[in-house]
Amino acid sequence: MKQGDLVEAIRVLETDLPGDVEASLRRCEAEEEGNAKAVLSAILENVRYARENGIPMCQDTGTLIFFVSGAPDASRVYEVIEGALIRATEEVPLRPNTVSPLSRENEGRNLGRGNPIVHFERAGKADGRVEIGIMAKGAGSENVSRSYMLDPDQGADMVRRAVLDAVKAAGPKPCPPIVVGVGIGGNLEWSGYLAKRALMRRLDCESDDRQAAQLEREILSDVNALGIGPMGFGGKNTALKVNVEMGHCHTASLPVTVNIQCWALRRVVAEWQGGKFRVCR
Repeated sequence: MKQGDLVEAIRVLETDLPGDVEASLRRCEAEEEGNAKAVLSAILENVRYARENGIPMCQDTGTLIFFVSGAPDASRVYEVIEGALIRATEEVPLRPNTVSPLSRENEGRNLGRGNPIVHFERAGKADGRVEIGIMAKGAGSENVSRSYMLDPDQGADMVRRAVLDAVKAAGPKPCPPIVVGVGIGGNLEWSGYLAKRALMRRLDCESDDRQAAQLEREILSDVNALGIGPMGFGGKNTALKVNVEMGHCHTASLPVTVNIQCWALRRVVAEWQGGKFRVCR
């Protein structure tokens, strides 16, 4: 695993929207009219310009979140990620977004206490692959995300209501059409991880759990019925997709986190195998 490979993956992350996300935006553009259609056309032109010129598609290059699997040496991987972030901040470039929560001091490298945010997921893979999934999470969408500790007898209907409550409260702030990651179960912090992990799944794939897949379809219908529309101008498409991830939880608990993502769902997977590197979308 080379630092330069990870810098290249971050460059792709920030400058080239994944194909499934762009296809969803084009579908929405075809369905809308008036201001909503004009907004989506402008978004797609922005996507084209960023890709062709190799520049970040949004001035908020976000906080980067890393999901590592198959790495035998966690400390070494963390060092590589730190070094890649320092370089990417200068070379991509990334806006220095990471500050102390109280003093607001910024050391300028997107590092600091508790950063980078890295999730180590599995100890190893049979084929020797190492994967690092990367997400860029802007503050406009992160700030309207919510967590709920529901009563366990409230079930799927209350989960739907909780997600709808979060999206209604968010309104146009997260730059819709949004993608909604929903984490159900675990505990307080694990439901947040599940919601983030849900946003790493492609938009053309449903959950492999039947109940979760049904929830995804139902919540997407609920959200789009709100009529908030692209950038809050009204329309048929407030959300591109709802992705749900679930984990078992305490018998007396039902944690739910709603992690909202703007239209610019920036995600990549950097993969190393047998000395070869590639960026997967």
